[in-house]
Amino acid sequence: MDFMKMMKQAKELQSKMGDLQEQMGAVEAEGTSGGGLVKVRVNGKQELLGVTIDPTLMKPEEAEILEDLIVAAHTDAKAKVDVAVQEKTQEIMSGMGLPPGMMPGM
Repeated sequence: MDFMKMMKQAKELQSKMGDLQEQMGAVEAEGTSGGGLVKVRVNGKQELLGVTIDPTLMKPEEAEILEDLIVAAHTDAKAKVDVAVQEKTQEIMSGMGLPPGMMPGM
């Protein structure tokens, strides 16, 4: 493989990775726990976007349960967004002809 071709591919990859980072902010997932009583939304950068709590859980004596449900819902949302990010990354990388699992800089 000649050097110029490698440099062109490297620049293209860098551009695609920039696009990927931008698109990750647009990916969202919702996680739930407690049978849907607690919901959280996160984006592809794993930033917490929102929390919804059913009013029936807002009792002082239920605080510890509610805290656990928020953590569980966040874990659920994070797992879902990780899958979405992985799929988007593979989609972009396969368009460049790179083998699966080759994600430079991530």
